[in-house]
Amino acid sequence: MTEKSLLITGCSSGIGYDAATRMRARGWRVFASCRKAEDCARLIAEGFESPLIDYSDTNTIYTGLAEVLEATGGRLDALFNNGAYACPGLVEDLPTDALRHIFEANFFGWHELSRLVIPVMRAQGAGRIVQNSSILGFVTLPWRGAYNSTKHALEGLSDTLRIEMKGTGVEVILIEPGPVTSKIRQNAIPHFERWIDWESSPRSEAYRAGLQKRLYEDSSPDKFELPASAVTKKLIHALEARRPRARYYVTTPTHVMGFLKRVLPTRALDWLLARA
Repeated sequence: MTEKSLLITGCSSGIGYDAATRMRARGWRVFASCRKAEDCARLIAEGFESPLIDYSDTNTIYTGLAEVLEATGGRLDALFNNGAYACPGLVEDLPTDALRHIFEANFFGWHELSRLVIPVMRAQGAGRIVQNSSILGFVTLPWRGAYNSTKHALEGLSDTLRIEMKGTGVEVILIEPGPVTSKIRQNAIPHFERWIDWESSPRSEAYRAGLQKRLYEDSSPDKFELPASAVTKKLIHALEARRPRARYYVTTPTHVMGFLKRVLPTRALDWLLARA
């Protein structure tokens, strides 16, 4: 395969790191970006090209992409938007500013970077933008309102963009994982502590009995959890298949919920998800 260029965001660990490692092994020229300089330095020491891109910092989106395009002579064959975080808590306890912050990182930054690469891909006559969404992009779970809403927004934006890019050679593809091994739970703790005043909540006992234990005590894998390589397997097909699918489900819960979303009445699905 002729070497092609791929920019992946959120490569410090988990899905992004696995994708960067495996796609490089397949012959891609991988730009494994991170939002922290120390993580970029670590990946550079491992032989990666690692531009600094923080979705919450517009300047780094521009400078990071410029670094990639300078290295490739102005070409970019694929973008894998991946970096995101969670801010767990009940919607009634979620400050609006917390939503603003998470949308910057999980949605607006993705849109900004995608808009910047579209003219590059349009000029080439080809390119692929792969969005790492979630099972929570088409169903919801309680305690995850902030994350749910960013992924639902991403699904709507991506579906629209896919239709609008028809005929340009630019493919827009969604990957929808369920439970996958990552640090998202640990990384959510600072955001929970910053934004959620759970002790003042009318449902403080529910926090104490449930979410507190899950965040701080429960380190066991989720049921049906798969390694990050399961996502990379779908990414390989999305990037290398002649005709990629519009969306790729990852994990058993994603397939099950995709089916149930189509066949169950809303109230029945709500009942089921409330007990998940």
